Amino acid sequence: MSKTSYDWLNKLPKIELHLHIEGTLESELMFELAQRNAISLPYNNVEEVKAAYQFNNLQDFLDIYYQGAQVLQSEQDFYDLTWAYINKCREQNVVHVEPFFDPQTHTSRGISFATVISGICRALEDGEKEFGITYCLIMCFLRHLSEAEAIETLELAKPYLDKIDGVGLDSSELNHPPEKFSQVFSLAKESGLKLVAHAGEEGPAGYIWSALDNLNVERIDHGVRALDDTELVARLIESKIPLTVCPLSNVKLKVFESMSEHTILTMLELGLSVCVNSDDPSYFGGYITENFNELLQHLSLSKKQAKQLVENSINGSFASKLRKKEIQVLLDDYLIIGPK
Repeated sequence: MSKTSYDWLNKLPKIELHLHIEGTLESELMFELAQRNAISLPYNNVEEVKAAYQFNNLQDFLDIYYQGAQVLQSEQDFYDLTWAYINKCREQNVVHVEPFFDPQTHTSRGISFATVISGICRALEDGEKEFGITYCLIMCFLRHLSEAEAIETLELAKPYLDKIDGVGLDSSELNHPPEKFSQVFSLAKESGLKLVAHAGEEGPAGYIWSALDNLNVERIDHGVRALDDTELVARLIESKIPLTVCPLSNVKLKVFESMSEHTILTMLELGLSVCVNSDDPSYFGGYITENFNELLQHLSLSKKQAKQLVENSINGSFASKLRKKEIQVLLDDYLIIGPK
């Protein structure tokens, strides 16, 4: 059997459950779209953008993230953004994706909801047709804004609910607890949408409790602070709540000082349903294979652990039962036969 390596991890069939489509905006595409739309950027070249990515916390990152999003203006821009990510998925053998999108980041700039979702969905549909990459789409509410604004966004989404599978909660976590959004999550559930939320990244373990009890989420995004609360760990293990962990993001934003200190494999061995994701890969230094590879390089990730991480993502996904079975077969075949 071949040893675990970057190439082995890259060819491993994978699922991505925690990925912000706006966070896949590579600096080269940012410049291309800025030129296309005659938008002035505070950077003279790609190197200056990359230098600006040296942030130390979530808020500093978000400031740059929202600035970069300004170049997204037309349906074609959103298509190009999403299509670039789909091609990266193809390169890294990601066979199912459940990307987040932040409509408020765009509607607040005068971009219509229809423009945003039409471009994203067209690319996702093309990705499924051309490469067989299946998808679910999750609309996120920005937690630094009010619940009233989130409810307005849910109303804007009503004509497009056939294209949206779930809602999430992202942006600045500290001082914006999940319970602030209990009403809009209840309304989303009534509309038949799946529920997820970022919790326990920079915020405390109590935010995970709140997301579960006040928002009734089916999946926790991040959730690494769960280890601070043994009662919570027991609950998460018993309920098999998926935790979509993002190793490179956590280190970049100083949730952990270094990858060698990351607790994802400890969480895995405890029986928590953790999986690997890239969050905002263009800002955090890598897509999903790079995240797996970091665990290999710094935490001696084994093939058995890699398999369990992928299986957790299969089980935690909103894919159909049939699609989950298909992906499990792909994974099992790969582990028996190896890379082609």
